[in-house]
Amino acid sequence: MIVCSKRIAILCSLLSAWAIIMLTLMGIFLYSHAVTFAEDLELHEIETSNIKEFYPEAYQRYESAAHNCWIAACLYIATLAFSMHQYVTNRRIQYGY
Repeated sequence: MIVCSKRIAILCSLLSAWAIIMLTLMGIFLYSHAVTFAEDLELHEIETSNIKEFYPEAYQRYESAAHNCWIAACLYIATLAFSMHQYVTNRRIQYGY
């Protein structure tokens, strides 16, 4: 069953491939607690007076964000598979396989 054209399938495949690479790398950097993501995780809003309470909460936020990136990358893998299926289906119909 054809849902989109061959050109749209190629475009979606390219965007999905880029998203998989980007989200996987972001997940790796978040899992390694890269300081560049500190503002995105709103670590300044953690209300503790003790540093021993701050670190576990900060690490939990980093790891949660990393897992979310990896889940999104998996969804883009499914999108890539669907786009490639649409491309192959369009080619088969075009050339009469």
